[in-house]
Amino acid sequence: MKLLTNILMKGLATVLPIGLTIYAIWWLISSAESVMHALIHLLAPQVDYRPGMGILAGLLVLLVVGTLLNAYIVRRALSLWDDLLSRIPVVKTVYSAFRDIMRLLPSGENQKDLQSVVVYQFGNARLLGFVTRDDLPELERHAGGVDLVAVYFPLSYMMGGVTLFLPKDALQALDMPVEAAMRLAITGGMASTSPTAPASR
Repeated sequence: MKLLTNILMKGLATVLPIGLTIYAIWWLISSAESVMHALIHLLAPQVDYRPGMGILAGLLVLLVVGTLLNAYIVRRALSLWDDLLSRIPVVKTVYSAFRDIMRLLPSGENQKDLQSVVVYQFGNARLLGFVTRDDLPELERHAGGVDLVAVYFPLSYMMGGVTLFLPKDALQALDMPVEAAMRLAITGGMASTSPTAPASR
């Protein structure tokens, strides 16, 4: 009986991640198709709709928005909109949470919210973190001129974490891709990564 249970659990551990991934992708595509289908018929009811047009329309919208963000006036308008939402109770909490999660996605070659992987030693423990900002003049003035950086330490198995402002010389940089380190952190150390060597900061 124990052998059968072990075999079933191994099968579940293999099938479940694949099934959930396929379901999540299918749900995302279906939701986008449904929303854009409704918008297309609302804006152009005479269009002879074909399956897949919603996805193409969504990609086109993202492309246009991404291009417009290069314009100063658009960035300024979005900044004002961001400030407005940040003043509304309840809405600002939900909006800020989604905005911060989306900022974890790569937004271009010139800027990365998670800049590098570092280790911070706390007693005998070592914490895996991510540098999110390496210039903090507003805090350094109150820290006696100490060169501070913002380091995000994610929590395992959940969306969350803590941000500490630490001296640069208290951190040890790791030659590890951000994606691999994040996977290692949020899975409680269960994810495998290739061996890496510490690098000097």
